[in-house]
Amino acid sequence: MTDLLALGSDLPTADLTPGTVLIEEGTRPGRLLVLVSGEVVVEHDGVPFARIDSPGAVFGEMSAVLDRAATATVRAVGDVRVHVVDDPVRFLTDTPGAALAVLRTTASRLDGMTQYLVDVKRQFADQAGHLGLVDQILDTLVHHQGPGARTGSARDPEGDHHHEHD
Repeated sequence: MTDLLALGSDLPTADLTPGTVLIEEGTRPGRLLVLVSGEVVVEHDGVPFARIDSPGAVFGEMSAVLDRAATATVRAVGDVRVHVVDDPVRFLTDTPGAALAVLRTTASRLDGMTQYLVDVKRQFADQAGHLGLVDQILDTLVHHQGPGARTGSARDPEGDHHHEHD
């Protein structure tokens, strides 16, 4: 995760006090944050599910990449310092290595969640009711592909279309 610290070393920083909301669930933050120091708690529907204190951790990447509202609230536990990326798509597109660093972080989170869900599936495979649905939930998650990819680039921002040649 330290790749993002190096890649974002020239970005502006923000110093936040305990309790400050960095990203609010249901809003479009429009920015990406990289943890420099401190600790945050991540909540969904008011339920805390993760505490993160690893320098280089990234927040707001899902909202930026999927172009939708944040799915969780990120709140400072103590004093926190973050690098602020005001134009996440440009940063991920124009900064060599940034997209790969974010992908590694996201893949690591997904891998941890997958391992957890497989463990739950093993524990409750023979159960009736909602615990027995873990198999169906995993199948849905694995087969969900999200929105289709576009082939646009800096030279061809429209992408996915045929060009007329003279």
